[in-house]
Amino acid sequence: MNSRSTINARMQSRRPRHTVLAVAIASALLVQAPAFAQTGDDTKEPGETTELAPVTVTAQGREENILAVPYNISAVSGDSIEEANILDTAELMRSVPGVGVIDRGARNSSVVSGIRIRGLNVDSSALGDYAVSAAATVATYVDKTPLFANFLLSDIERVEILRGPQGTLYGSGALGGAVRFILREPDTEAFSGRVSLSGSSVKHSDDIGGSASATLNIPLADTLAIRLNTTINDFPGITDYRNLYVLDGQGIPVAPAGTLDPAASYRVKEDADTVEQSYGRASLLWRPSDTFDLTLSYMAQADRFGGRRGTSLGTDGFGIPYGDLEVGSAQLEPADRHVNLASLEANIDLGFATLTSSTSSYNHEGDITSENTGFYAGNGWLASFYYNYPRPMASAVRTYGDEAFTQELRLTSNAGETVDYVLGAYYQDQKRRSSQDSFLRGFKQWWDAAYPAFADAVVSDQDYLYRQREKFKETAFYGELTWHATDSVDFTGGFRHFRDESDTRVQQTTGLYSSIIDSSDSSGSESDSDTLFKGNVSWKFSPSNQLYATISEGYRRGGTNGTPTTGNFAEDPAWTTYKADTVRNYELGVKGAVGRMTYNANVFYVDWSDPQINSSTTNWGFFAVQNADEASTRGIELEIAGSAGDGFTYALGYTYTDAQLEADAVAADGAYLVGYKGDRLPGAPEHRFNASAGYGIPLANGLLTIRGDIYHQSDMRNALSLSPRFDVDLDAYTIVNASMTYSRSAWDTTLWIKNIGNTDAVNGVYTELYMGTSPAQNYYGNGSKALVTLPRTIGVTVSYRF
Repeated sequence: MNSRSTINARMQSRRPRHTVLAVAIASALLVQAPAFAQTGDDTKEPGETTELAPVTVTAQGREENILAVPYNISAVSGDSIEEANILDTAELMRSVPGVGVIDRGARNSSVVSGIRIRGLNVDSSALGDYAVSAAATVATYVDKTPLFANFLLSDIERVEILRGPQGTLYGSGALGGAVRFILREPDTEAFSGRVSLSGSSVKHSDDIGGSASATLNIPLADTLAIRLNTTINDFPGITDYRNLYVLDGQGIPVAPAGTLDPAASYRVKEDADTVEQSYGRASLLWRPSDTFDLTLSYMAQADRFGGRRGTSLGTDGFGIPYGDLEVGSAQLEPADRHVNLASLEANIDLGFATLTSSTSSYNHEGDITSENTGFYAGNGWLASFYYNYPRPMASAVRTYGDEAFTQELRLTSNAGETVDYVLGAYYQDQKRRSSQDSFLRGFKQWWDAAYPAFADAVVSDQDYLYRQREKFKETAFYGELTWHATDSVDFTGGFRHFRDESDTRVQQTTGLYSSIIDSSDSSGSESDSDTLFKGNVSWKFSPSNQLYATISEGYRRGGTNGTPTTGNFAEDPAWTTYKADTVRNYELGVKGAVGRMTYNANVFYVDWSDPQINSSTTNWGFFAVQNADEASTRGIELEIAGSAGDGFTYALGYTYTDAQLEADAVAADGAYLVGYKGDRLPGAPEHRFNASAGYGIPLANGLLTIRGDIYHQSDMRNALSLSPRFDVDLDAYTIVNASMTYSRSAWDTTLWIKNIGNTDAVNGVYTELYMGTSPAQNYYGNGSKALVTLPRTIGVTVSYRF
């Protein structure tokens, strides 16, 4: 049995036998509001059913019906998010064809973006414990600020998902697509608010989770209003850390029979992966006239996580198998992060066009502790370099930070009979940092006792220090011009001209032995400029239906790795820099409405040149980015939504994605093959299916709404690699959710269930070969793990609107 089938079989054996039956029953009872096209109404009267309403988006800088936009775009309304009690971005994106999210759990959800559009990904699905240098293939925006921070889904107007490169419409280049989180604005006309309380119980935990949110809109004058919003989450952990060392006051594993004796003391920490989150936003709107408005906003979020969510594979060093949601790390793996964003947006109606200025500044930083003992054991280092130290506990203590100032100006013409246009200028000054301090806890103490004559040979427990500082500056000019050639035919051309500059400095110190300690201080600078183009033609073959074709280009900046090229830990100079990667996207689609049904269907092909891989160097495994030669993705995206009258609504979506290498991928220094031509790209299942439905029933002067949704994806690859330490297949899975809401007057009470079948959906794997147990090296824990989605969760939410 090969490594792929071994891991799949082990995870499959843990899945409850009733899962298939539960999924079948839930599928037959499909009941949830369609995610990409339904809008709710906070003012609906008792007994009034919910119907589909026209969806308004601002993807092209002006408000317009989503069916009029001549390319592939989906939108999820904030009302739909609230009504379905969508918990996070991973759940949200499962409802959107062509988009997927690698769900690594709350602890890792804000470190590295897991959003994938059209299969553009070459990174490992398990990546997420440290900040990477290569920018994400999908750009995320909070209002008009390009920022990946994974804020809580609170008080959102809508989420717009644009597939394909978007550099001609937005200042920040987007290689594979853009996701825009658009927040609700203050309202000068009415005092209003909403309070919501939730309680939930998740399988594998005896504790109750809680969530509370409140929104208040206060008109201060006819021209002035403020909107305040806050959300607090306190969720219990579900993962048990089974092989933790008992630590002394200095954080060193306790030696119950003395430092030189091999014995160790262990403990169990149940429900370790607790989640505590607090979010707040204040927004002030001033609208002195119909032609001018100014909005000042500030938002912040702080998160604290007790550990990671996952299940270790195989057994511990004592031969005891791991059960569901049991992790074998020798230490806890907590994480903290906080992010704040301040923005100022001004809109001036010039009569012929609207001029928009968006100014923002953000700071996003955090720290995370990772179990690295399994990594040391998997490489044989505990025996080769650390004399089989009897109580090995390798800690990787990491930090990351990202701060930026962004200024964007955009001129958007009013809808015209002959031409429409968008012109923009963009500037961003970004600084990023990351660090790692690695320790083999207690090694110095043991060494001094075991080899007192050579005490000076070991300096400390720290065997690695890493500091990276990156500076990026980007200036861009962009725009689109649409010519309405006839009443039914439009031609659009777009461009993006940019220049970016990057500077990277890396400091590293390796080795805890005085004889081999080696430090390096390296730096590098890169700059690039280019012009990208887009072409689009659309034909409205009826008032509500159109056929469109698009060719667009995307770009992601290159940079420098700062790897050492001299000294004991020198790497090949080929690892010093990495190139920008580019895509050319071809798309043919049809969209529109037939009766009460809306639809969107397209085929696409994306040619990806020099794809960037977040990797590590050949000799010593330093963080680095390298390029492969070429990859491509092609596929089909289908989605429909509609209503059948009497309060019944539905949505269906399907995506086929064929993502693969188009040439052999070779390490930057040519030392080994990363993958062969034709190999599948990781994190990109071939098939994804989503369906949802909802039905409203007048009941006792109120409205009972029953909803449900189902998501299925086929198997996918864990990482791009030829090594069985990383190259495993992750099984297909299906997730079903359902909810029931009773609304009466201003009150809404919802009973909801997530993951009805308790599916053990694996989204990433650290294999046993990579980080497993090793009793021969005195490592009795197990650092391997499968990263799984949230188990079955049952909750109740009560909301009051005023």
